[in-house]
Amino acid sequence: MVDVARRADVSLKTVSRVVNDEPVGQELVSRVLAAIAELGFRRNDIARNLRSRQLNATVGLLIEEIANPFYATIASVAAEIAAAHGTMLITASSEEDPERERALLQDFTQRRVDGLLVVPAGLDHSFLRREVELGMPVVFLDRPPQGLQADAVLLDNRGGSQAGVAALLDEGHRRVGLLLGAPSVPTMRDRLAGARAALAAAGVEPDQALLRERLIAPEEAGRAVAALLDLPDPPTAFFCANNRLTVGALQELHRRGSAAALVGFDDFELAHLMPRPLTVVGYDTRELARVATERLFNRIAGDDAPPTTTVLPTRLLQRGLSAS
Repeated sequence: MVDVARRADVSLKTVSRVVNDEPVGQELVSRVLAAIAELGFRRNDIARNLRSRQLNATVGLLIEEIANPFYATIASVAAEIAAAHGTMLITASSEEDPERERALLQDFTQRRVDGLLVVPAGLDHSFLRREVELGMPVVFLDRPPQGLQADAVLLDNRGGSQAGVAALLDEGHRRVGLLLGAPSVPTMRDRLAGARAALAAAGVEPDQALLRERLIAPEEAGRAVAALLDLPDPPTAFFCANNRLTVGALQELHRRGSAAALVGFDDFELAHLMPRPLTVVGYDTRELARVATERLFNRIAGDDAPPTTTVLPTRLLQRGLSAS
């Protein structure tokens, strides 16, 4: 603005009035606009809002992977609600990398977004504590924060897994293969705890040989299923801790022509068209995103109550073409 004022031979106050659409004589407006065009001036709304203590009308959303329909739905709902509040949503993916997560969240805070929605990848979010203390609203969803007191909106991971494995046990299965992701992730720990609780309630001793962890891609789940089916005493059923693992397990079971029963946490697109029956632990992804995003905007609006954790219910759903 100083450069524009110098080029137009006007005061800095005159430039400020022009760019903020305040009353100014037409001759001065023309000179300022000409200088703006010559210099390629763009108003820096971030700096302007910092100085005026106004909101930026932007919020940041950090998810794990935009290609996953679960996270795509979260981003879609959050964008809808943000737009209803006259706010732009900026979305980034951590790719399940804690260092990338930290860098992206720090970038969001440096851009002075009005608030953050975070699906966490790392195990330490204490680096956000200073921002939270200075008034930055942060809401975590799907997974709880670590090392930080903040709002969280979660699923009933333990209860859903327990119900899913219990359904297999009720069908008479006693050897259940368990396919999970990284044990360091809180959701995976809760889902494993739920599966083990179901086994204990049925009087079934857990068999460590039937557990496969640190699986990420569907191909890894497929290889794990193949290895388990090749055991001398293979499992007759499988529990998969997320939708990607379920897809990989389905592919291998189909390739083998195996009739092993299958329960997977997370519903997924086209599950109802699978050529075999399966059960999924379902929930309302849109509700998860809605509750978290509305919580964030309540905080932005001035709600300063202590942080809360909301746990949303799950339910068992029958999928596959032969499902009733």
